[in-house]
Amino acid sequence: MNHQLFEWLRDNRITEMECIVPDMTGVARGKIVPKDKFVSDQEMRLPEAVLIQTVTGDYPDDSMLDLTDPDMVLMPDPNTMRFVPWATDPTAQLIYDALRPDGSMVEVAPRNVLKRVLALYEAQGWEPVVAPEMEFYLLSPNPDPDIPLAPPIGRTGRAEFGRRSYAIDAVNEFDPLFEDIYDYCHAQNLEVDTLIHEIGTAQMEINFMHGNALDLSDQVFLFKRTVREAAFRHGMYATFMAKPMEAEPGSAMHIHQSVLNKHTGKNLFSGEDGKPTEHFFHFIGGLQHYLPECMPFFAPYVNSFRRLSPYTAAPTNVEWGYDNRTVGLRVPHSSPAARRVENRVPGVDVNPYIAMAATLACGYLGMMNKIKPRDPLASDAYELPFQFPHGTEEALVRLKACTDVAEVMGPRFVEMYVGMKEKEFAEYFRVISPWERKFLLLHV
Repeated sequence: MNHQLFEWLRDNRITEMECIVPDMTGVARGKIVPKDKFVSDQEMRLPEAVLIQTVTGDYPDDSMLDLTDPDMVLMPDPNTMRFVPWATDPTAQLIYDALRPDGSMVEVAPRNVLKRVLALYEAQGWEPVVAPEMEFYLLSPNPDPDIPLAPPIGRTGRAEFGRRSYAIDAVNEFDPLFEDIYDYCHAQNLEVDTLIHEIGTAQMEINFMHGNALDLSDQVFLFKRTVREAAFRHGMYATFMAKPMEAEPGSAMHIHQSVLNKHTGKNLFSGEDGKPTEHFFHFIGGLQHYLPECMPFFAPYVNSFRRLSPYTAAPTNVEWGYDNRTVGLRVPHSSPAARRVENRVPGVDVNPYIAMAATLACGYLGMMNKIKPRDPLASDAYELPFQFPHGTEEALVRLKACTDVAEVMGPRFVEMYVGMKEKEFAEYFRVISPWERKFLLLHV
C-alpha cells in the first residue's frame, strides 16, 4: 500500500472505507469495509454486471451479457482518496478502476471510457481542460412519487415562488444548507467556485474550477452525492433530474472545454496573434456534426428530453455563437488564453464520465477530420428548427449507426450502453401514467 495513504488513514483515525466504482447510470456501487481489511487487501472484486444495471436495477437482454457472470478486478486510484464528511464514524471514500484478471481495462466502465478518449488526445500531444456547471433543484421531501414536487421552506418560513434568477436573498434563504455543502466540498477537495440562483423556483447552480477531465468527472460524481446528503440533513431533497417540475426550467451540466498543447501549455484554440485557430473551428465542427448522434449520452432518460425545449431555457440545436446563450455551443467572451467552447446540451442527469468522454470525442473527431463548422449565429437560435432526435428511440437508432463515435469511445461500451437504455426505456413504457388515467380512462 502507498505509505503516504497509510499515514493519512492513520492520522485521520479512519475506521471505515467506502470502496466505490461508478456504474453507467452514475450510481456509486461497491463495498464498505473496515479500514484494517482495506489495508491488508486493497484489491476488490465485483461482477461486471453491476456496471450495466438500468436505473431501476434491471439488466440488458441476456444475449448481450456474459452468462458466466465474471468478476472484475477493482484497483483503487490513490488520487481519489477523500473524507466522507457526513459519516458518523471517521470514514474515507476511494474510487476504483475496473480491470480484467489479465490487467486490461473493462470497456464498459465509465471511468475507463473517459480514459480511452483522453489517451487519444495524449497521443496527439493534447490535453483537454474542462469546467462543469451544475444546476439542481432544492425540494420539499417527497416520499410519494405520485405527488408532484414542491419547493422547500426557507429561513423565512415560506416556500419560494416566482422566478428569482441571480437573487442573492433567494440563495440566503438556504444559507445553513450551502454552508454545509461548501464545508463538505472543502473536506473532499472538490474545487467548487461560484454559487448562483438559477431561473427556476429553488433552482441553484454551483460551478467548478477548470481542470483535468478525469479529476473533474470524479469531483462531479462525488458532488452529486454530497449535495443530496447535505440536503437530507436539512430536511430537504436535492435533485439532479433534468426536468423535475412541469412548470419550471430544466437543469443542465454545461461543460466548458478547451485543449492545451501538452508540451507548451498553450491553448490550441488561440494562435500567437490571439485569433481563433483551425483547431478551434474544427472542434466546434466536430460537436456540430456528432453531438446529435450522441444524444443518449447527453439526454440519458425519458425525462431528459422534456428539458430540451426553448420554453425550458435549454438548447434545441447545435448552432454556435459568441456569447449567445440560445445556441447549443456558446463561446464566452474571454482572453485568447482562455478561449473555450461551452457545450450547453447535456442535462445534469448525465453520468459525468460518459458525458465528458462524449463531448471530447466529438471535438476530437472534428479536429482529426478537419470538420468545418457552420457560421456563428448572432440571433435567437430558439427560432431555428429542432436538430436533435425526437425522443429516446430515435436517439438510440442514431447512436447505433454512428460508427465513428463508437471507435473513439469503444464499440463494446456503446453496444452495452444502448442495450441498457433499450431495457430501461422498455420498462418506462410499461408504466401507465396519471395523465393517461386522467384523460383517457372515461373519455375515449
